[in-house]
Parts: sequence; structure tokens; C-alpha cells
Amino acid sequence: MITNSTASWTAAFRSAVVSPHESIDLFELRGFAGQTVRQILRLDGGGGAVRVRLTNRYGKEPLHIGGARLAIRTEGSGIDAGSDTPLRVGGAEDFTVPVGEEVISDPVERAVAAGDELALSLWLPDDTGLSTYSAVPLRTGYAVPGNALSATSFAGIDGLEELATRHFITGADVLAPAGTAIAVAFGDSWFEGAGSTPDTDRRFPDLLNQRLRDSGSTGWVVNQGLSGNRLLTDEIGERALARLECDALDVPGVTHVLVHFGLNDLGIPGQEAYPATAPVPTAEELIAGFTALAERLHAAGLTAIATTVGPYKDTIFEGFSTPEGVAVAREVNDWIRGADSPFDAYADFAAAVADPADPDRIHDDYDSGDGLHVNDAGARALADAVDLAHLRL
Repeated sequence: MITNSTASWTAAFRSAVVSPHESIDLFELRGFAGQTVRQILRLDGGGGAVRVRLTNRYGKEPLHIGGARLAIRTEGSGIDAGSDTPLRVGGAEDFTVPVGEEVISDPVERAVAAGDELALSLWLPDDTGLSTYSAVPLRTGYAVPGNALSATSFAGIDGLEELATRHFITGADVLAPAGTAIAVAFGDSWFEGAGSTPDTDRRFPDLLNQRLRDSGSTGWVVNQGLSGNRLLTDEIGERALARLECDALDVPGVTHVLVHFGLNDLGIPGQEAYPATAPVPTAEELIAGFTALAERLHAAGLTAIATTVGPYKDTIFEGFSTPEGVAVAREVNDWIRGADSPFDAYADFAAAVADPADPDRIHDDYDSGDGLHVNDAGARALADAVDLAHLRL
């Protein structure tokens, strides 16, 4: 039994999830039946034990898990057989996650460190229906027919599928020293990492964690970015003001929250209506939303750090960038930088990656190629834009 009274459960990995039943359908929607799914969790921090959070938040049927195992990942779908151990819930290896709910596994008493990659294998004997999923995890997952929980690798198994989305996982916690402070990167695709290279851990939160480790910090950042997410409006995902409690306030160990929203509020209406036009939120409406967000963070005793709305003029996504929306982004950014902002600090994302000759667009050196998301170098510039003194982790 774990008896260390000087330790507490602290979030070490997070994965914001989306309903497969939304009207905006940009990502692969799928379920599983009679398959084993192996997915990789890269820990942002370490501790003396680990537990995993499994979700059926948006499922329409109970999620039956016929068995689950946790192991150290080697490469690809491979695992270190000596580290492979059953993952139980309430002592049971066969368990069910009720509709709309989440379960937390029993602890696995294993020392883990920042950067460790864990392979979570789930045997799904029954039809799951469309799964609760993470849209852009940038971490390849694997699925094969049958019960392959004991397979040291899925390579060569007939019917092997590679998964670009993550399914049924919202996070992992570690038993870390009491008082370990963490920040939640609560935002959209600029946090989730769209535009960075898959399977390389070059997203903004990953690179910020590297800076924190290099500085000697004992805390870390977990990623609650959700591509397509909006501050004021549902889809993609629940709007920020609705998911704030679950995805930020309730994260164990959280002391700071970094915020990046606004791009999708300004761009999705026009993108969805294209070639027709659609109204975008006013600067006043976005400022009111950001203010409500900051007030709720402060009421929870957390430090609230804003980031300016990233540049997106000339994006390739038709209808997303409009003169009206770009003008609103400028006005909101001026407010974030000004004395009236309720946030405790800000990081100037817009300035960090803008083209000096045209500050409303991403500099070519930082552009992923779509004019809306940054590449690996851009993610590095975003991480470098954060003053570590504001985090104090």
C-alpha cells in the first residue's frame, strides 16, 4: 500500500476530449469492437506511483473494458514486457465505465519520471459505439483485432490500424511530493499542438516543460488544448467557459492556468458559412468572456496567465480569416497587453510569431503551412515567450 503522507496525487498527463456527436465534424469518428487498443501517454512529471483516468463522457453505451495493462513503451507499439502490469479499477481487471462518467484506475506502484512513455492497452470485447476522443494528440495509437493485451508489439499482426486520434483517455496522475505545483495549458489547437511534428513532442507545452526542467523547476505543465475549441461557443468541444471546471479547476495540483482562445471564435463562423459571410463576436464580447474566465480562476485561488490571440491572416482555410475578425483580434490583444486586463500576466504569442512586415499573419519561418498553426520552430518561439518568473513552479 502507498503510505507516503508527504505525497499527493498530481496531474502528470492530460488529454482534452470531444464528443463524436457534434454537428461540426472535422476529425475521424470511430468506435471499436473485439479489438485491443494500445495508446501512448508521455508523462510531463514524475512520482512514486501512477494512476490512469478512463472516460466514457460522451458515450451512448456503457464502455466495457475486458482488460487493461500498463507498460513502459519501447518504440512504436512495442512494450517492455518486464514492466507490463494489469491495470485495475476497484480491484477488478474487467470493468465498465458508465455512460457519461469517468473512472480512475487503482494505483500502479512504479516510480516514473518526466518524459517516460507509458503504453496503455485496452481490450474492448464489445461494440463501444462512437468513442469519446481527443482530436489532435499528435501521438500515434494502435488497434488490432482480438485480445492482444499480452503482445509485446502489434507490429505484424493482421488487421493492425494506426490511430491519429486518442480514445477513452483523459489523463494520468502521479504520486508526487506534496505541494508540487503545475500549470494547465488551457486552450485551443495552439496548445494541443496542431502544426507541430507528430510523435516528436514539440508542442508548446512540451517545449515549455523543457525550459522549466532546464531552469531547475520541480513543477510542470499539462496540456488541455483542444483543437477547434472556442471561448464563447460550443463545438468543437464544450466552450471554454463550460469545460473550465473539469479541464482546469479540478486538475489535481494546479496552481497556474495559461489561456489561449479567440481564434476559433473569430474564424469558425465564417469557415462554416463559406462562401456566405457570418457575424463574428465583438471585441467586447470576447473581453467579457476572458474576464469571466479570469475571475473564475482567481476565485479558485489560481494564477491566471493570458496569451495574446495568434495571428491568422491569409490562412488557407476559406472563410476563416476576415478583415472584421482580424481587427477584433487586434483589439483584444491590445486589451490583454493593457492595464485593464484582469489576468496576472500575459505571454505575447502574437508578437512572438508574427511577420514584422505584416503582423496579422504568421511569419513564414514559423508557419506550419496553413497560415493558422505554427510549426516546431513556432512552438519554440511561443515557449520562449513565456516569462518563467510568472509560473513559479
